[in-house]
Amino acid sequence: MTAGEILDADERRNGKPADPAFDIRFPARNGAVVDQDEEWCEVKLAAGWRRFRFHDYHELYSIPGLYEQIFYAELHCDSPRTVCSLLEAQLDIADANASDLRVLDVGAGNGMVGEELQRLDIGRLVGVDIIEEAEMAAERDRPGVYDAYHTVDLTAMPASSHRELLDERLNTLVTVAALGYGDIPPQAFAEAFNLISDHGWVAFNIKDRFLQQDEGDSEEEKSGFSKLIDHMLEEGILTQRDETHYRHRLSVHGKPLHYVAIVAEKHGNVSREWVDKVAA
Repeated sequence: MTAGEILDADERRNGKPADPAFDIRFPARNGAVVDQDEEWCEVKLAAGWRRFRFHDYHELYSIPGLYEQIFYAELHCDSPRTVCSLLEAQLDIADANASDLRVLDVGAGNGMVGEELQRLDIGRLVGVDIIEEAEMAAERDRPGVYDAYHTVDLTAMPASSHRELLDERLNTLVTVAALGYGDIPPQAFAEAFNLISDHGWVAFNIKDRFLQQDEGDSEEEKSGFSKLIDHMLEEGILTQRDETHYRHRLSVHGKPLHYVAIVAEKHGNVSREWVDKVAA
């Protein structure tokens, strides 16, 4: 399937995207290929054309509607729907009520995932992001989606923030399109995981290459996330319930970028020793 056919299929499934508010131009298709964390585009603003690196989220969130147009209207990101639908399916299998979920949305951004979770009619939703502009954008673009929102570095949480999150009695962790490129490092994921009660749900996605290591890879060659998830599964503190390999979005050159979405159940905390080891 060509990139154009993929876009046409997305529009048939999700409906015609809204009329674009910004003129956006991507790098030439025959230009140099860069990894996701170096992708960029140019946007025409009142002062002229301006380049935005995709992982400079604080700049994207500061302009209403720009994040959505780049990633959803133009590059057809499908991860919020995919991860939340996978979680919803497992809730149905377990005959669990979504209204009992007290969800921590890590890397919450401007609320795209929160909006999908709200559709499930969950009981409580708490957002966490390290970027102040993310919380401001969520309040601006999707007021009322989150019951609480914290701007905090999970790897260096003040005691007051840690206590507030523990007091939420969280039983579900969701993180979408935020792992694997340094935005949320493995130790931050572990800290968030440890805030969730035992037998709680964990739903996340990550670029396939960060989990799919070659069998002969040494420990040094494995990614931090690969080592952490392997450890959690081997120790029985995480039980995988479902997994899907899917197209996360298109690259700036129109090529599919593939991720893995996972839903699992928690059975214990990651030890401080392992959190420190992953951070080393």
